[in-house]
Amino acid sequence: MRLRILYIVSDLQPSGTTAQLKLLAAGLPRSKFEIHIAALNAGGPAAADLERSGAKVTVIGRRWKIDPFAFRRLRTHIKHLQPTVVHTWQFEANTYGRTAALAAGMRRLVTSERTIESWSIDYKWAIDRCLAHRTERMITNSVAVRNYYVAHGLPPEKFTVIPGAAAAPPPDMVSRSDLLTEFRLPEDAKLIAYVGHLTKQKRLKELIWAIDQLKAVGVPAHFLVIGQGPRRDHLERYSWLNRIEDRVHFLGVRNDVLQFMPHFDVLWHAGDHEGQSAAVLEAMAAGVPVVAADAAGNRELVKPNETGYLVPLDERAGFARATLPLLEDSALARRLGCAAKQCVEQCHRIDQLLAAYTKLYENSHS
Repeated sequence: MRLRILYIVSDLQPSGTTAQLKLLAAGLPRSKFEIHIAALNAGGPAAADLERSGAKVTVIGRRWKIDPFAFRRLRTHIKHLQPTVVHTWQFEANTYGRTAALAAGMRRLVTSERTIESWSIDYKWAIDRCLAHRTERMITNSVAVRNYYVAHGLPPEKFTVIPGAAAAPPPDMVSRSDLLTEFRLPEDAKLIAYVGHLTKQKRLKELIWAIDQLKAVGVPAHFLVIGQGPRRDHLERYSWLNRIEDRVHFLGVRNDVLQFMPHFDVLWHAGDHEGQSAAVLEAMAAGVPVVAADAAGNRELVKPNETGYLVPLDERAGFARATLPLLEDSALARRLGCAAKQCVEQCHRIDQLLAAYTKLYENSHS
């Protein structure tokens, strides 16, 4: 008899959560699992990929922060589906999903926390601590995230750390020349990329300033900002005010990032609240060296002078300083990129991720 797994997420927009969910939905053996996904707020471009992999996707359609109608729809969906395990991801979905599952009579609850949300306020911690007592397992992708939640009063014995995974780039990737043509970039352009949400916590202004520094010393560096978020207009204005708009390119949400990621010269990641960033893992899997903020989750992936560089949070010039040698020394960039790829192949394989979740769900059912 197959186990029916219901994943509850906020939405299916491109994100680290969505990337890991796609790996699970595509890879968990169908002989053992039946996969269902409920998007609390809205669907997204990943919905079609998930359905092609055999998962069944339902959009609940929450309209307000506190939406009793969406809660009722979710509870009804859970009652009708009768899943073996309800697995929720991140605070919004964790709160609505676990509460609705309990109201529907479900007892097998698993939840995932992936970030160090240093701005969380007291009522969120109170909700998490209350629901933790009714939750069977709490999954983090990072020891740093686990330690952070334990420090805020969540029970340590309920946590399981399952590192993230990343797939190798697809074989049908675009050529570098096609990429440069599409984005109207010169042949000598050095491509530095950011992939993720455009929020304040990602510290993108620091990265735009770093591009300005590289331009000032004559490096033909171009910054590809891939993603969408509430700070986009602000960041575009900031680029214009600093007269660096010719080197900063806002590409919006792209579903083909993995196809051209191997052509990046460097991936930048300045966020200081991550567990294990999916974008960092994907870049490493593509053999791209990473320059990231020296934050707890990043330290578990980026090994200085081996797979990339870490930049102290208070060192504003650090991103430009750490990136310059990678752009000037192709042998150094290749060495770090190859080591990064090897790290993913050894410690962040998809088969390892699938085996860990298979064991988790089977133990939860027994």
